[in-house]
Amino acid sequence: MTMSSPSDAEVIGRSLGEPEAFGLIYDRHAATLLRFLGRRAGAKVAEGLVGELFRIAFERRKTFEASRASALPWLYGIGSNLLLKHRRGEARRLRASARMAADEAADARASAAALDARLLFPRVADAIEALPDDEREALLLFAWEELSYQSVAEALELPIGTVRSRLNRARARLRELLEANGKSKVRSR
Repeated sequence: MTMSSPSDAEVIGRSLGEPEAFGLIYDRHAATLLRFLGRRAGAKVAEGLVGELFRIAFERRKTFEASRASALPWLYGIGSNLLLKHRRGEARRLRASARMAADEAADARASAAALDARLLFPRVADAIEALPDDEREALLLFAWEELSYQSVAEALELPIGTVRSRLNRARARLRELLEANGKSKVRSR
């Protein structure tokens, strides 16, 4: 990084002596984390959670590993922990998202693919809800947030092998759940 654009690690290090410098971390990552939290907890809850996330990050900034150039995986980890506290309403939100996606598919051209999608989305939401918390967190960070295995590992403070195992188990469970609950088996392409 250039002098005009210090890494997150440099900014966090500087914030230990100049607390106001931490505002740059907020400026860089708040919108991304607000989207992440909003998809999982709804917009109103996400607004509160993003403030809580950065409060916690600020308080824990001394523990940030300076070897990491980006603070985003660390911040996702804090956000994931906050979301676990709000787990109860997540199933309802997943079903609502599935209905919205199904409605969008219904508004699209009435095709066999749109009908399949409309029938499949609620089952996918239910199957994701049925996953154990640790597998669901890894899957949603990987699929929704498009984090790499390494970034998921950093966010959840796990070895990369554990992330691979959780994602593999989550995929297998989703296949089983979708096949068990569906009238016809879902085929991978």
